[in-house]
Amino acid sequence: MVVGRHAARAYIGSFTAAGGRGVSAAALDQDTGALTVLSSTDEVADPSYLVLSPAGETLYAVSETAEGAVAAYDLGGAEPRLTATPVPVGSAPTHLALHAGHLLAANYGSGSVAAVPLRADGTLAAAPSSVLRHTGSGPHPQRQQAPHAHQVSADPSGRWALSVDLGTDSVRVCALDEDKGQLTLHREVALRPGSGPRHLAFHPDGDRVYVLNELTPTLTVCAWDAAEGAITPLGETPVLTEVPDGDAFPSAVVVDPEGRFLWTATRGTDVISVFALDGPGGAPRLTATVPCGGHWPRDLAVHPSGRYLYAANERSGDVTWFTVDRATGMPVRSGSVEAPAASCVVFG
Repeated sequence: MVVGRHAARAYIGSFTAAGGRGVSAAALDQDTGALTVLSSTDEVADPSYLVLSPAGETLYAVSETAEGAVAAYDLGGAEPRLTATPVPVGSAPTHLALHAGHLLAANYGSGSVAAVPLRADGTLAAAPSSVLRHTGSGPHPQRQQAPHAHQVSADPSGRWALSVDLGTDSVRVCALDEDKGQLTLHREVALRPGSGPRHLAFHPDGDRVYVLNELTPTLTVCAWDAAEGAITPLGETPVLTEVPDGDAFPSAVVVDPEGRFLWTATRGTDVISVFALDGPGGAPRLTATVPCGGHWPRDLAVHPSGRYLYAANERSGDVTWFTVDRATGMPVRSGSVEAPAASCVVFG
């Protein structure tokens, strides 16, 4: 997302294999948070996760297919325009990050992180400069037989890239040589066996990391030392007031731009959990859960102003937006827009 100005556009990713429209561009009403879809393009299969260039001129997408690729769209025209043939990176990429002149892709299927160099005009090189393969497994008999890199994210200092692996119950801290395009493992930190970490989010102060676990509905709070590239687990807290007998799979975690609140989404229970970050060291305190406005919230996004929160509800096929009470962090449902098989929202 572009921080520093209030976004006037939003981009929605979706699963074309499930009837999604691919990448949709939407107008964003800055006074209400409302989205209005303007156009869509399905040139790339299953663009389930998106990221914008810092200047907002280029949109990058995964193609979450068995073959797996990443793509770049030029945003200079009336609608996103694919700039070149998608670049293969690994099987089933689920997440993207921009870091040190490269586009990083977390490949769930092949358990790896790929680095693709960015050209001066924002387009992608024809192939990755480096692929860092994860190793290991976990105790879950179906979900953790092999590595499954689910997210990659640059830390606020810009020195490190962190990859979250659901299959190995760990977070890897990586270094990227910008000139050579080479990814190297700096250190790997183990989380609780069977927790199944999926995504993480940094506190704006840059000293804490919140890791959301998918296989158990919990949040692992970690200290972050950017000077050493060290992540240290401090404790684990539930994201639900009760754990149901049926499905409960946390999917996304986002932090308020001012660092006062944190929100998580959980599929199955279809709720957004609200946390206050006013405890010692920014410890999260669960204050409420509210309905996500649809079914199977795959992703959450907070507007750069902190005024609005968005849930991409995959199975009900909509993006629902909420107005955030700035005193309590409570999201109040304000509206929704049809978005079949929605999976991601970013602002530009």
